[in-house]
Amino acid sequence: MPKEKTDLLQGTLDLLILRALQLGPRHGFGVSVLIRQTSKEVLQVEQGSLYPALYRLEEQGWITSDWGVSDNNRKAKFYRLTPAGRKQLAEERASWERLSTAINLVLKTT
Repeated sequence: MPKEKTDLLQGTLDLLILRALQLGPRHGFGVSVLIRQTSKEVLQVEQGSLYPALYRLEEQGWITSDWGVSDNNRKAKFYRLTPAGRKQLAEERASWERLSTAINLVLKTT
């Protein structure tokens, strides 16, 4: 049975990208693969959402990029977290924890 595609809440994509890059530099496709694999195939980030988010995060100074060569010997842009991005990730994680706790409280209310 195929897994159902799950849409991301607005703003969560940034959190997921920052978290993926906290684990080390990656090219865009590598970020999407990591998110898909670590979510057990539930979250799938489309290129049309991923690359605009990467460009936006770079403009905000939360990530930086350099050109390099991918595992399959292709030229690729590799993204990495900046110190400002690490700080933003910590803030977004804390905010996510508060939000998910509040939602769970509402869902558990009888």
